[in-house]
Amino acid sequence: MNFFSVMGTLLEESGFAALTWQSGVMILVSFVLMYLAIAKKFEPLLLLPIAFGMFLANLPLAGMMTEADPWYHSGLISIIYYGIKSDLFPCLIFMGVGAMTDFGPLIANPASLLLGAAAQFGIYTAFILANATGLFTPAQAAAIGIIGGADGPTSIFIANNLAPTLVAPIAVAAYSYMALIPMIQPPIMRLMTTKKERSIKMGQLRKVSKVEKIIFPVFVVLLTVLLLPSVAPLLGMLMLGNLFRESGVASRLSETAQNELCNIVTIMLGLSVGATANGELFLRTQTMAIIAMGLFAFGFSTMGGLLFGKLLCFITRGKVNPLIGAAGVSAVPMAARVAQVEGAKANPTNFLLMHAMGPNVAGVIGSAVAAGFFMMVFGH
Repeated sequence: MNFFSVMGTLLEESGFAALTWQSGVMILVSFVLMYLAIAKKFEPLLLLPIAFGMFLANLPLAGMMTEADPWYHSGLISIIYYGIKSDLFPCLIFMGVGAMTDFGPLIANPASLLLGAAAQFGIYTAFILANATGLFTPAQAAAIGIIGGADGPTSIFIANNLAPTLVAPIAVAAYSYMALIPMIQPPIMRLMTTKKERSIKMGQLRKVSKVEKIIFPVFVVLLTVLLLPSVAPLLGMLMLGNLFRESGVASRLSETAQNELCNIVTIMLGLSVGATANGELFLRTQTMAIIAMGLFAFGFSTMGGLLFGKLLCFITRGKVNPLIGAAGVSAVPMAARVAQVEGAKANPTNFLLMHAMGPNVAGVIGSAVAAGFFMMVFGH
């Protein structure tokens, strides 16, 4: 066997020979996402593992997502992906989010619940649109609509239960749009509000007592789970994490949920979500429709929150900055930070972050409730 035949065999059996145009496109997309994560700092903790998972999964013959029997012979990321299939990762992420979240702004301003509810508008409009296309069943349309809540764990949870074959595109769309909030929301905010409205300074929120903060998570779980039992895994873990935080007697558990546990699960979830974007399966009409309708849903959710914010601004005679309505989508705390940045651009003395956190955490509850409603209607 001479040198040239060895090199010929190496090339024939290499990934270069197996590279398809679909894989090439997805690899390029992964490079763009890596650039946005590193250079533009668009939620890098989320976008970077997603982008690299997409990159690894589309390298020909690497077998990162290959499934085998027994399971331990499967590809590395395929094994990690069982955490998504079982709903384990979404629920653990919710525990971490609960431990990191201060529900004080929501408790201090209950009107935030209305803003959070209004920002779920895109969920229902996308559901109607997806159902009208005829490409999806009503259950699949419901799972697609949840993308509008900008809540990745909830999107995965409902897709696993209502549309198992669509988990991959729904998860990629939901998490990608969550990470790209700093790019997607500001143009909509500036289009739908005036500079005068964006400049509105809001008064300081009242101080919330420790007793209120402890009662709140227990009360929310009691009320919502009795009404919609299917939301127990998500809201139960969200409020457990928050109870760790607010109880004052479980600081080690709270810190673990916020930091080590959440970081580990974020790496595994992001990597496996990105790895589902296989070029041969992803670049299809149905998948592209899901990506497009996810963006449509997200845009309409932002618009719904802004419109209700403008209504509250009118009712209160200019005491509510409409920008906080856009934070009603569930991406915590990304959407609240975007509202703060846009408000500060219009008025450098503006500080909207705490006011925006109220609708932001209300959106988490709202999207979970919407998911529970869809599961009640279509889950049988």
